Amino acid sequence: MNVLIINLTRFGDLIQTQPVISGHRALGHRVGLVCLENFASAASLLDGVDRIFPLPGAGLLARLDQDWRLAVRDMAAFAADIPASFPADVVINLTPSVSSRLLTRALAPAGARVAGFGLDQFGFNADTSSWAAFLQMAGANRGASPFNICDIFRRVAGLRGEGNTLVLAQPDRAALDRADALLAGDYGTGQDAGHGAGDGGGRGGFLALQPGASEERRRWPVEHFVALARQARERHGLVPVLLGSAGEAALGQRFRAAYGHGCVDLMGRTSLTGLAGVLSRCHALVTNDTGTMHLAAGIGVPLVAVFLATAQPWDTGPYRPGTICLEPDMPCHPCGFGTTCPHDNACRRAVTPEAMFAALDRLMTGRDSGFSPGARVWLTRTGDQGFFDLVSLSGHGESDRALWIALQRANYLPFLDDGPLPGVTGIGRSLGPGMAAELSKILTSGADLLFLLSRQGMVLADNPRPQAKAKFLASWQRLQSVLAADKYLNILGLLWMFESQQCGEDLASLLRLIERYRALFASLSAEFA
Repeated sequence: MNVLIINLTRFGDLIQTQPVISGHRALGHRVGLVCLENFASAASLLDGVDRIFPLPGAGLLARLDQDWRLAVRDMAAFAADIPASFPADVVINLTPSVSSRLLTRALAPAGARVAGFGLDQFGFNADTSSWAAFLQMAGANRGASPFNICDIFRRVAGLRGEGNTLVLAQPDRAALDRADALLAGDYGTGQDAGHGAGDGGGRGGFLALQPGASEERRRWPVEHFVALARQARERHGLVPVLLGSAGEAALGQRFRAAYGHGCVDLMGRTSLTGLAGVLSRCHALVTNDTGTMHLAAGIGVPLVAVFLATAQPWDTGPYRPGTICLEPDMPCHPCGFGTTCPHDNACRRAVTPEAMFAALDRLMTGRDSGFSPGARVWLTRTGDQGFFDLVSLSGHGESDRALWIALQRANYLPFLDDGPLPGVTGIGRSLGPGMAAELSKILTSGADLLFLLSRQGMVLADNPRPQAKAKFLASWQRLQSVLAADKYLNILGLLWMFESQQCGEDLASLLRLIERYRALFASLSAEFA
């Protein structure tokens, strides 16, 4: 079977497609990948891809500026070439944009199955599963999802136990030789870099640092990276290697000015494949939530990552057991997208260099030296049903936030799978009384509205009068408003609105959907009975 995967997103999300590729390869399928042309080199790091089809996005935009007919011509040629050379039995679209949906429709031959994000015959959104709808909602509301993006990708792609690891292709000899030349050129001899430094019996070698991130508020301060690097040099003899894009070079300049002699600055000096080669020559990586983090996880480099502002390790953490994630121990973290921080981005400074070094030291030596206050520290692992999971190293596993995430995972996974719900897990009884009371109240309100909707829907099915329809729509809107306004259940509110609208004029399907949500709310409410 030929499986064609479409992922038109950035570098990190493309790397996180690997479990989907691995899962379908495990099933004996051939895999093709459509990605943006500027990330085609990164696609070569993905293991098990038979064909790569780079979409020339920048070229198409240039054609539009020149003459829209040229863009249409080139796009038609691109869309015609793929089915001819790689006729797909299944097309999996992991990107919910309109352009990607249109491309999916163009690339799916007659009779091919579409998974993920598509279009119906009238041009409206047609998500093929609840997991796809959940992925779209979670993508716009990161921090609200209790699932790692790799696991959501796998479920959208129709996979179960297959592909629950992120193992990329290892850098080739040329990439490793280039990495050795870069490291030796900046530090003299990479083989003995840092040996003999410090009083901690250090092993010497290189420590990769990624000070950049997608936006300033998600960047751990440069001075914190400097303090960490000094501790790593003193205790383990590690030479810091700065990684990042050319646009982040100013961060490297600030680091060098504060750190002094003895670091390797490769910011803007590596290709994506070259980056993999450099990482493979480092003992560990310390990073913000970046594509570099996912790349390091995929090639097996030990890593410590910090998650700030909107980033949290539950949904975008490195999909590999044994890595360590830190986040600020602050009630407001993670914050929502599009919000202005009232605390002057204090979360950036909450995780101290001492806390980060303790995590790095644990990775390198196995020692548990404890963690400084101000950080939640998590170890990644594979949990129930092969899903990504976190175990607390800092005593936050019984916090209200962690318990609520666990309760969501226990219920949302079977709900999105359209399977039997778990019943009472006992997790809700461990929540603090304040949060338990708040959740109980909103869940009871939601359950009552769903019950009302089910009864009004039955009346409407028997006697579709305008008055009955108006009452039904008013209850529908009220339920959506109640859920969307709640910080704990807003993602369910968005999912409810999206899925119920998908039912369109099919009242029978809508009534079945109402019963699914009633069962979910009953299961969650039972935790607080």
